[in-house]
Amino acid sequence: MIAIIDYQAGNLTSVFRALKWLKQECVVTKDYETLCSASHVIFPGVGAAGDAMFHLKRTGLDRVIIQLAREGKPLLGICLGTQIIFDFSEENTTPCLGILPGTVKRFPEDLMSSGALLKIPHMGWNSVSFRTNHPVFRGISDHAEFYFVHSFFPRPDSEEYVLGTTSYGIEFPSAVGAANVVAVQFHPEKSGRPGLAILENFCGWRGTDAE
Repeated sequence: MIAIIDYQAGNLTSVFRALKWLKQECVVTKDYETLCSASHVIFPGVGAAGDAMFHLKRTGLDRVIIQLAREGKPLLGICLGTQIIFDFSEENTTPCLGILPGTVKRFPEDLMSSGALLKIPHMGWNSVSFRTNHPVFRGISDHAEFYFVHSFFPRPDSEEYVLGTTSYGIEFPSAVGAANVVAVQFHPEKSGRPGLAILENFCGWRGTDAE
């Protein structure tokens, strides 16, 4: 069973529907026992880092997520769920979960492309250059595009955690991970067939890079 963490941070229903379309048994939950017994855990989210971390700490879900990651459970972060697995976010100057080492940065206000000022947030379709043959991204076309909506992006302390990058005025990490944790800045549940392929790959993943 796939558990989708319920911490009042949006896009839970769209993730649930995508998994149901893939015929995966899944549940949206904040229950400790359910999360621990799940085969895989998805940590989605939209919104602000400060609000998200406040709710996670108030409910104790922060400790649960850290425990699941340390125990080797396959964990997929999506958008805000990707950002707050790092040490710190510039958004609301927020200490985060520290599952992966690094910070979350805001896009510069003066981002340019072809002489034109780019809008923040980065919103819409964009490609990802995957760096490794990670099991979760296996079989994804180099021409595939994914749906983004964000003003902040992860900046891991080491390049070893960067699994894919995207260009939007600057090149930024859009897929990150280590061991049993993988996370994406885009929304696979809103990205058509390529996004569904990533979710399906994740559901069959056992949590190691070598598979």
